[in-house]
Amino acid sequence: MQDAPDLDQRPLAGLPQAEWLDALAEVTVENGHFAVLGPRHMASYIDHGGTLLVSFETVEGIRALSAREEPLGWQMVRDAGWSSLSLIAQGDTWFRDPAVYDYIDRLIDDAFFEDFDRVVFYGAGPCGYAAAAYSVAAPGATVLAIQPQATLDPEFAEWDDRFLEMRRTSFSDRFGYAPAMIDGALEAFLIYDPHESLDAMHAALFQGDNVIRLRLRNMGGAIQGDLIGMGCLSPLLEAAGDGVLDRELFYEHMRARRDHIPYLRRLLARLEERGRHRLALSLCRNVSERLSAPRFARRAQRLEEMLGEDARVGA
Repeated sequence: MQDAPDLDQRPLAGLPQAEWLDALAEVTVENGHFAVLGPRHMASYIDHGGTLLVSFETVEGIRALSAREEPLGWQMVRDAGWSSLSLIAQGDTWFRDPAVYDYIDRLIDDAFFEDFDRVVFYGAGPCGYAAAAYSVAAPGATVLAIQPQATLDPEFAEWDDRFLEMRRTSFSDRFGYAPAMIDGALEAFLIYDPHESLDAMHAALFQGDNVIRLRLRNMGGAIQGDLIGMGCLSPLLEAAGDGVLDRELFYEHMRARRDHIPYLRRLLARLEERGRHRLALSLCRNVSERLSAPRFARRAQRLEEMLGEDARVGA
């Protein structure tokens, strides 16, 4: 492995947008290559180790989710000695742009992906769609996609009314239908909450022996942020890159939900919506005993008052 790249020579956090983009390009060029792909996309490649993370992200997501305001792959360069190729969009574009197609084509023509021992494609939501769709460029890669859309083509997904502004965007030309693009992947891990019906319907469109659905009930519609908050995303990516990610290991990491207050709040809300008040009381007691969670303690008291004598069962 070559010497570690210096990714801290010009910190990105807190910079105005134009300066942030300039700094991103400057640090990238010092350690790899940077490409502008039309008006809304760019590619940042950091050359380092034999495992490559191909991440699809947005400028807005990077700046909101990373304390350093850096692409996800940069942390994997530091922590795991990987290389990083970050495809970055300004806004949610689903990376449907001929300039992106051309860039991926050039990488294929140059046999770029063949230089790596392992390749992992990652993204969430619209970026999860892109991770699955573009994984066709590197047969044998692993895909880790959180809440990915399969397509927004009304012919296949007219039931998804969340992104009406994308209805005129073509999802039927190159790299278009994500479920067809993962055929060559070694494994495609799809993470979603089955209670989020539209996410579950998209996940159902992905078929094949290489598709592994990882269901996270009560995690809601912003799972990527929760995984980052629980400290689980980087270990999952590292496991995918090491070829050891499976259901057992995934759910072992997901035990972190027991201490993740946003998840516990959603679980409590679902129990109460279903009228499972005694279970809700048990949850509130458990959480307030283990964690600093005054909201759960107060709710336990109100549930005890509401349940009366029944609250003593299991106390």
